[in-house]
Amino acid sequence: MAIIVHHLNNSRSQRVLWLLEELGEPYDVRRYERDRRTMRAPEALRAIHPLGRSPVVEVDGHRLIETGAIMDYLVARAGGRFGPPGDAKGAILYRQFLHYAEGSMMPPLLALLVVGKLGLLGRPARPTVQRMLDDHLDWLEGELATRPYFAGDAFTAADMMMSFPLEASRSRGGLDEGRPHIIRWLKDMHARPAYQAALKTGGHYAYA
Repeated sequence: MAIIVHHLNNSRSQRVLWLLEELGEPYDVRRYERDRRTMRAPEALRAIHPLGRSPVVEVDGHRLIETGAIMDYLVARAGGRFGPPGDAKGAILYRQFLHYAEGSMMPPLLALLVVGKLGLLGRPARPTVQRMLDDHLDWLEGELATRPYFAGDAFTAADMMMSFPLEASRSRGGLDEGRPHIIRWLKDMHARPAYQAALKTGGHYAYA
């Protein structure tokens, strides 16, 4: 039975499609579109999961939420492909960035989004939030100056997890060519055939 991905446009679920393409797993996509005014997910997603958020993946009789947990499950299910490297340092980096993407990197990006929607009321807070994000971007630039991928010399699911916050940073967080190692990494990610295939399956994605 094919894996079912409940996919919301311009969302974290794009990474799940990408992983499935890298793995060569058959899957079906159920697409949902954001409200153009509020940018919120449609109520139809609540029929799939009470939180009404994406991604939700139906696989092996389970209904999974949380991108990192989904990625972890799919990697394990595939026998560890695109999972942690065999060396101890690489394995630690893999687990670190698999969780860092959502746990540490996304909060300042979400704060920037909220601040932007507040207009003049949010303007005083923007420099503080931007400095928080810049600290992350500066650190990540240094990390990618020492190796081609986040977990070492091999492409892994940690790179897929890191794609969304760095794409969002490129779109609205001030990430530009002044951090060339991150930009190089993003270009490498976007050039992968499986990434391009996932874009075709998922539909319009504003961050590619």
